[in-house]
Amino acid sequence: MDGVRPAAAADRARVEEIVEAAYAPWAEAIGTRPMPMDDDYVALIGAGHVYVTGPGPDGLIVLIPEDGVLLVDNVAVDPALHGTGVGTRLLAFAEDRARDLGLPRLRLITNERMTTNIARYERLGYRETGREVLKARNVVHMAKALT
Repeated sequence: MDGVRPAAAADRARVEEIVEAAYAPWAEAIGTRPMPMDDDYVALIGAGHVYVTGPGPDGLIVLIPEDGVLLVDNVAVDPALHGTGVGTRLLAFAEDRARDLGLPRLRLITNERMTTNIARYERLGYRETGREVLKARNVVHMAKALT
């Protein structure tokens, strides 16, 4: 698999395609479209927040620096590649990016019904920090301190 790189404007259509395909199964499970499905990828790519992997690309991660933390706003992988380590590699990239930016921790938000994703994040060292209703969705806040 090729390295992780900043997304270019030419990647937008493929980024949106991956997001739609990766989150479509969750839309029925949670009763509404997951928030990343409606994000403005033109703006996110233009702001330098989207990183992709693979020549296709195959997956993406949206990283937004905040005060003292790097927000992992979205991780999506082509469903044909689920289970191949692309997502784990993207999350490892997020840790490296946070360190490069001098940020001591990462945070993310996921839907409480995405239990397999919550379990995956916990295996990678993320811990639940709270729950709330956000944009009519029950979400779980998670964070990971970097060592």
